[in-house]
Amino acid sequence: MNTHYFTDNRHLRENRKEISFRFWCFTLRFTTDNGVFSKDGVDFGTRVLLDTLMAHQDELGEELLDVGCGYGVIGICMKKAFPNKQVTMIDVNPRAVELAKRNASINETEVHLFVSDVYQEINGNTYSDIITNPPIRAGKTVIYSIFEQAYEHLLDNGRLWIVIRKAQGALSAQRFVALIFGNCEIIQKEKGYMILQAIKNQSNQKGH
Repeated sequence: MNTHYFTDNRHLRENRKEISFRFWCFTLRFTTDNGVFSKDGVDFGTRVLLDTLMAHQDELGEELLDVGCGYGVIGICMKKAFPNKQVTMIDVNPRAVELAKRNASINETEVHLFVSDVYQEINGNTYSDIITNPPIRAGKTVIYSIFEQAYEHLLDNGRLWIVIRKAQGALSAQRFVALIFGNCEIIQKEKGYMILQAIKNQSNQKGH
């Protein structure tokens, strides 16, 4: 049976390594391991998403949720850039969450981190922004549940930010999210990656 980064794979042999990542005016260090997404370096999609978030920083609210945080790059970068914002990070993979906690400490950031299967452990909390580089290999059912359930966990006028490759169904994802939110815009395109943004606005609501 194959073991994937979107499952509980703590039984895998450890093979930790340290990578560095230049973000904005910071150089951050991350410990990675077997069984986590993009363990050899920060993936291009995450880079495009982070650059887009910085370009749209005036649109960000005060309470950010990183869904499928992996070893912590997006949430930690956001907290480093915006230390006054509240950043919560979740992942279904306990090994990833353990690494993210370590990486938050290494990079001197205080974030709220815990294991959660999609939003299962959120307990009704709501956020100004939900940010995700979704686990494509987990399948359409999982990633679409991330998109759909985001609506319930956003504050009014909150925003969902998604990075997804065109070849992996970005346009279908855009249409699906638009059914839920009543809107979904492609706000950035780079080398086959698209950044989607949807805004929770009751007057635009279609799917609820």
